[in-house]
Amino acid sequence: MPRIAGVDIPANKQVEYSLRYIYGIGPHTARQILKEAGIDFKVKSKDLTEDEVSRIAGIIDRSYTVEGQARRHVSACIARLRDIACYRGMRHRVGLPVRGQRTRCNARTRKGPKKTVAGKKGIKELHRG
Repeated sequence: MPRIAGVDIPANKQVEYSLRYIYGIGPHTARQILKEAGIDFKVKSKDLTEDEVSRIAGIIDRSYTVEGQARRHVSACIARLRDIACYRGMRHRVGLPVRGQRTRCNARTRKGPKKTVAGKKGIKELHRG
């Protein structure tokens, strides 16, 4: 199980896919890294030599923001939006969708589980008397 940027990447997957386990590296970035390192995309991670692993690690350290540094950058951007109290910052603060999605239905991921509200009393009960 090779260790790159402080993350153990899966050994039984192709390098192209196992690099994505590093926070901040997606499909396009993984392909760019492998192309620059001169490594075939289809090679399994367990078949990489120490030299190839060190080349990949060097490229990532030199050119990309990954793991803790990337997480800090994202949280700093969100904190900035909250501090200036813009629309997106307010949505982050309240825990609602930020990018224009509807909330009347289908916002359960951001809003969390349903909060049941007590039903209204029936009209017949109000007129008795």
